Amino acid sequence: MAQREGTIAVPGGNVWFKRVGGGAGLPLLTVHGGPGLPHNYISSLERLADGREVIFWDQLGCGKSECPPDTELWTMERSVAEMDAVVKGLGLNRFHVFGNSWGGMLAQQYALDVASGSVSLTISNSIASIPEFSKMVARLKSELDPATQSAIDRHEAAGTTYSPEYQAAIRTWNETYLCRVRPWPGELEDAFRNMGTEIFETMFGPSDFHIVGTIRSWDVFDRLPEIALPTLILAGRFDECVPEHMREMHRRIPGSRFELFESSAHMPFIEEPDRFDRVMRDFLRAHDLSRA
Repeated sequence: MAQREGTIAVPGGNVWFKRVGGGAGLPLLTVHGGPGLPHNYISSLERLADGREVIFWDQLGCGKSECPPDTELWTMERSVAEMDAVVKGLGLNRFHVFGNSWGGMLAQQYALDVASGSVSLTISNSIASIPEFSKMVARLKSELDPATQSAIDRHEAAGTTYSPEYQAAIRTWNETYLCRVRPWPGELEDAFRNMGTEIFETMFGPSDFHIVGTIRSWDVFDRLPEIALPTLILAGRFDECVPEHMREMHRRIPGSRFELFESSAHMPFIEEPDRFDRVMRDFLRAHDLSRA
């Protein structure tokens, strides 16, 4: 399958991109999560490249993109400006947007604040409010076994998150609420190994349980009715971004479509690939002619 790679100048540095495949369908621009988790873990979206071009980029500070040491870069506002620079740098006029997790947050903010040629928005396993997310993870943590809860709380309080006990506890969390496939596929392991931890710690904080970074008060819940694009919302039954929250997002975005993946946590493109592909192909085809 044809691939093209290159770099684009964005506020703060240069980012790497890859364009895969092609076809009659409009291009799909994918926005990865983290912040700081490189695109590798969503590379299974290349399956959709038999009917349209699928575009990936590693956001500044991770993966194959430049990793500048300036922590003042790590804000939502600059991230939106980066996404706009990528869209313009790629010459995208009419295109679909897919954002997973943090990428779904960025895609929402982009759709709300930037006039572009995007014809649809897919919000995959994401949130519209960090304060609400903090409540979600606190509740989900309380449902873990006591030893795992205790290890998380004790080591985060002591600043010993490098300890094997803490790492094992976080692995339990990740295998419960992020990806339930065993073993994890190589692309997901690779993404975590190459994560831009400075971005995550600056924007979020030391972990999902202590969100004290630059986006700690981010909340677009009340602005969701402003999203005018055809929108698909993908939720996972076992997701840390709980499906009840995503269903409420669906209620607030006019005309949006909601799909719940009953056997998935945070990554249905890995956990339920066949159904994910069917849902995505159907939605994208339905809106290829939007705003023609």
